[in-house]
Amino acid sequence: MPILKSPREIQIMREAGRIVARVHAAMREAVRPGISTWELDQIAVEVMQKYNATSAFLGYRGYPAHICTSINEELVHGIPSKERVLRAGDIISIDVGVRYRGFIGDSAWTYAVGEVSQEAQQLMAVTEACLYAGIEQARVGNRIVDISRSIQWYVEEHGFHVVREYTGHGVGRQMHEPPQVLNYVSNDVDGNYVIQPGLVIAIEPMVQQGTWQTRTLSDNWTVVSADGSLAAHYEHTVAITHNGPEILTLP
Repeated sequence: MPILKSPREIQIMREAGRIVARVHAAMREAVRPGISTWELDQIAVEVMQKYNATSAFLGYRGYPAHICTSINEELVHGIPSKERVLRAGDIISIDVGVRYRGFIGDSAWTYAVGEVSQEAQQLMAVTEACLYAGIEQARVGNRIVDISRSIQWYVEEHGFHVVREYTGHGVGRQMHEPPQVLNYVSNDVDGNYVIQPGLVIAIEPMVQQGTWQTRTLSDNWTVVSADGSLAAHYEHTVAITHNGPEILTLP
């Protein structure tokens, strides 16, 4: 069963979320042609340390870096490297997770590197918009499937594809807690869970240009679109309150 959070715990998670937002602010400023993804990783570490937080990703199931940096057709779990240098026209999805006072904050965003194609702009816009469409459904009395349905409808209405293999999730003291939050409608049991105040979930639509299918590269981490088309990933940590959904990963 989902682990409902107390107001005090949500306050700590809000603080963790603000640190995540500060890391993303640093990423937004740093992303440019010529910078390596390793340099982005180091900038993220500096921000985390400034606010007494640590990476929730480093060492998680063996992951070897502090953030995930996924470029163009890479969807998630791209490993920062000194050899991966951003070029004008790229898009990069940066996933940031921090641990602060025992709790997790988790958010991902896709950034344009200089001027990008109209197709890339549209993919990014649709993926960001479907995130907020999903958040709007994260209300007391709704079901998890209402979030899933809203995301899927918006993405497919605009001609893109919702990835099936990777999903949103509950979050708290652990990175992944119940319930699973699919980005498409399925008959999974968690979809029927009635949303209650105190639930905290990471809503994270992952959208691809040409197919919903993915494959994993030989590093056993980096996930790419199966057809090599562009991919985007947006995510916020959201607390459910009697007053509606509250995004915790904001400044």
